[in-house]
Amino acid sequence: MLYTVKEVSELSKVTIKTLHHYHKIGLLLPSRKSEAGYRLYGINELERLQEILFYRELDFSLDQIKEMMEHHSDRLSILSQQEELLLSRKDRLDTIVQTLRKSIGSIKEGETMDNKEMFKGFESEEEWNKALAEQNQYLKETYGMDSLEVAPEKVQEINEQAVEAMTFMNTMASSLRAGVKHNDEEIGNLIGYHLEFMNKHGHQTSAKDFAAQTQFFLNDDFHLKMLEDQQTGLAYYLSAAAESFVATNQ
Repeated sequence: MLYTVKEVSELSKVTIKTLHHYHKIGLLLPSRKSEAGYRLYGINELERLQEILFYRELDFSLDQIKEMMEHHSDRLSILSQQEELLLSRKDRLDTIVQTLRKSIGSIKEGETMDNKEMFKGFESEEEWNKALAEQNQYLKETYGMDSLEVAPEKVQEINEQAVEAMTFMNTMASSLRAGVKHNDEEIGNLIGYHLEFMNKHGHQTSAKDFAAQTQFFLNDDFHLKMLEDQQTGLAYYLSAAAESFVATNQ
């Protein structure tokens, strides 16, 4: 079944003007055009629009959404990643709502709110540092490395990088499960985009650097377990794919 742009607008509550803009920038193309020149959308386009709207709820820009969706087409991994991010945001908003209610209660009761309670839910950099605590402890004890700390002004940037890294690993795991060979062109393109993204975001990483990193994962119990817990054989698949990418791009 095909839908006109007006019908898609009514279904999704996205304005016709916005749908036209998505078409113009190449983010959401219609399935085809009718003889009269009307845009027509099928189920694949509706699913893509749904994914776009989930990303918009997470405050990603249209350029960021387009870039991620062009390189990661596995709908299941995209939706799973979006669910995780939205649940994390929901937890944070729930905490903020509780803080708001306590603030209202304090005013009604004529009391001064405990300053430790006043800012609960706003400390997103603390959430990141808490999440990194186990890895920081391991790296310090095993390699004597300094702890990784997240500054408040870096939180949004780190969130974006985490999304890309999560999507990359989910797609690699999905490819492994689907039987895609580690030296397949599709895998090479995926690694190429991942390296391009990292370099754009201040992590200067060559193909050889990335291959060395994946080799490190194989020889480090902490990171090996992390990858193997996600998908059996993922660490070895990732390393083999990285080596193939280096050989192809010499």
